[in-house]
Amino acid sequence: MPADSEHWRKLERLYLSAPINDYYRPTVHIGEAAAEIAIEVRRDFFHAAHAVHGSIYFKLLDDSAFFAVNSVVSDVFVLTATFNVHLLRPVTEGRLTAKGRLIHPGPRQFLAGSELFDSEGRMVGQGTGTFVRSRIALGPEIGYV
Repeated sequence: MPADSEHWRKLERLYLSAPINDYYRPTVHIGEAAAEIAIEVRRDFFHAAHAVHGSIYFKLLDDSAFFAVNSVVSDVFVLTATFNVHLLRPVTEGRLTAKGRLIHPGPRQFLAGSELFDSEGRMVGQGTGTFVRSRIALGPEIGYV
């Protein structure tokens, strides 16, 4: 486990450097065994019934749980092996904030969960997943700087 926050700041820069996040424009804060990721709701996130599509819920829940795990793994990138999502209520405006946390560390597999909240502080989604260590080293070539 990292002795200071340098690892977490490098993970934040790695996350924000991913090309997909040019579209979503998230904010991220990573700490020990925890991560918080937020985005502003936009109409282009809506499905035909004019509420945020479930894929947005998944992205925020998975990403925050993922980085909660990677916050305690400082040598390699972790990968999502499984992730289950529960959609609890629709969202049409405001800010979505996912709060991920490491539930159980293991030598090869990690269990993490995340809760998704709207601007009013209501839980709108929840997810849990299993994450595994990859063979991808954390380094500048993947944005870990």
